[in-house]
Amino acid sequence: MKKLILGTAALALTAGMAFADGHGKTVRMGTEGAYPPYNFINDAGEVDGFERELGDELCKRAELTCEWVTNEWDSIIPNLVSGNYDTIIAGMSITAERDEVIDFTQGYTLPDPSAYLAMSADADIKGGVIAAQTNTIQASFIAASGATLVEFATPEETIAAVENGEADAVLADKAFLTPIADEKADMMLLAQEEMIGGGVGMGLRESDGELRAKFDAAIGSMKEDGTLNALLTKWEIGGQF
Repeated sequence: MKKLILGTAALALTAGMAFADGHGKTVRMGTEGAYPPYNFINDAGEVDGFERELGDELCKRAELTCEWVTNEWDSIIPNLVSGNYDTIIAGMSITAERDEVIDFTQGYTLPDPSAYLAMSADADIKGGVIAAQTNTIQASFIAASGATLVEFATPEETIAAVENGEADAVLADKAFLTPIADEKADMMLLAQEEMIGGGVGMGLRESDGELRAKFDAAIGSMKEDGTLNALLTKWEIGGQF
């Protein structure tokens, strides 16, 4: 375990030095591209959604040139640490566990309720089988509850698990599940909601303190002038700052 931690730290230090030494003014923004309305791939094959608009505005305010990179969720933190991109902006909740490995900016969303999506209003969410995307706050919550957790690599697979009877319900961000409940006549949001996580922020390598400070300041300025609240309203995400 110590060797693994030291190896991760060394990778982070090397990646951070590469950025500081003139890796270029271009910052690579890592996202999943599969979790609307936070981030998704549009019909033109480009990253879109709340975080695309937010990220582009943050880069403008921080006077940085940004490129968008997509990465599967289950390896999104390791690939940040190893230098495949410079930030994570992917609907990632700020947690103490993640903060041991990477740094976070201040939150750009308030803590958002997690909701259950099921095929029946009387789905057993206390002792039944609940689906969640792997390495999420929802998966950790279910694992600590009395329910049985089934994990999947992508959000789409968690929905399919409920539809095909593999799971009684799926637990995910309410902002993600609400449009699905609206579109699918045979699925519904349950009344029970869970307040977990500390809001969503940008993830950065611990060695990239200067870059984190730039994005932190940009997020702060968007909160102050109301621009961030306008984006949250547009994409129907969480509460207002």
